[in-house]
Amino acid sequence: MNVHEYQAKALFREYGVAVPAGEVATTPAEAEAAARSLGTPVTVVKAQVHAGGRGKGGGVKLAKSTGEAKQHASDILGMTLVTHQTGPEGKLVRKVYVEAGSAIARELYLALTFDRGSESFAIIASTEGGMDIEEVAASTPEKIHTEFVDALAGIQGYQIRKIARALELDPGQGKKLEAFLRGLFALYLEKDASLVEINPLVVTEEGDLLALDGKLNFDDNALYRHPEIAALRDPDEEDPRERAAAEIDLAYVGLDGSIGCMVNGAGLAMATLDQITASGGSPANFLDAGGGADKEKVKEAFKLILRDDKVKAILVNIFGGIVRCDLIAEGVVAAADELSVGVPLVVRLQGTNAEEGRQILADSNLDITPAETFREAAEKAVAAVQEGQ
Repeated sequence: MNVHEYQAKALFREYGVAVPAGEVATTPAEAEAAARSLGTPVTVVKAQVHAGGRGKGGGVKLAKSTGEAKQHASDILGMTLVTHQTGPEGKLVRKVYVEAGSAIARELYLALTFDRGSESFAIIASTEGGMDIEEVAASTPEKIHTEFVDALAGIQGYQIRKIARALELDPGQGKKLEAFLRGLFALYLEKDASLVEINPLVVTEEGDLLALDGKLNFDDNALYRHPEIAALRDPDEEDPRERAAAEIDLAYVGLDGSIGCMVNGAGLAMATLDQITASGGSPANFLDAGGGADKEKVKEAFKLILRDDKVKAILVNIFGGIVRCDLIAEGVVAAADELSVGVPLVVRLQGTNAEEGRQILADSNLDITPAETFREAAEKAVAAVQEGQ
């Protein structure tokens, strides 16, 4: 689960991580009042959406008066902000964050995540703050410093000193960095975060460190332990299909391809996406119907897939372990009939009661293309899309 910048910064404050003063606003009048309350010569008005690159998209503006802050908020609120992370459809801006301006001397990058390769936490730091870290990694990888932290030992003093040197901080700033890192690490562990990112972390002209931006991602599977974090969820920022899927206990992620997928089991679902790609196609979604899929859940899954206008074919790939293939087949037939599925439908059934399931499909008199093997199913789905182009 992602949160907005203003929510991330509120959590930073709780853990002693320095951030500029700021207030959230939903109207131009509220933004004007926030700028007046902050009382600084310069304020920054920032669009609050779950995406990076807001400044390049026109979603971050400097204001030198309360009236200018009001005008910027008027321009930003209600706009569809398009960045490299939103996709061409963009995101509607419903809130802005009005923040005190800072006298910036340097911009740095700092992040904390988990590295599965080393089975340890990773602190990533760079002197190239304010830029896309992916661009820095591609063009100047030597400017990225990664420090691996043992989960049991935690951050050690020598590691903090190495990061401070990598960021070219003086001794006084290094001590401030220690407070930053220990606060971020505590937040990461205690709140079950999956990513803490500050871009930029700024060194002010006075030599202070401030988190000028903040990005926090949390482990969805741990939210039951953190109702205070779950309460920060903003449904307006979520894909409506993913939100609808969660309500009926389906795991769904929208993608950009043309082949809709319905699969049971996360591993099989990911393998299905890989096989479609290897066969020359592009998946339109990840959809795990789970081990308890039944007739009604299959129908709801089809509804979700068909909400995507880009879908030109559907691939159902089921391995019957806990779930029975004949029940899945009944659900597929019912859904195809009731929903009048107008795109090619390829179905592969293997496992428990697979023969019975295939017979149900054959007896339905519906236009369903059967497949025996994994590769055959993907190739038939890809071919169906190509034939329809």
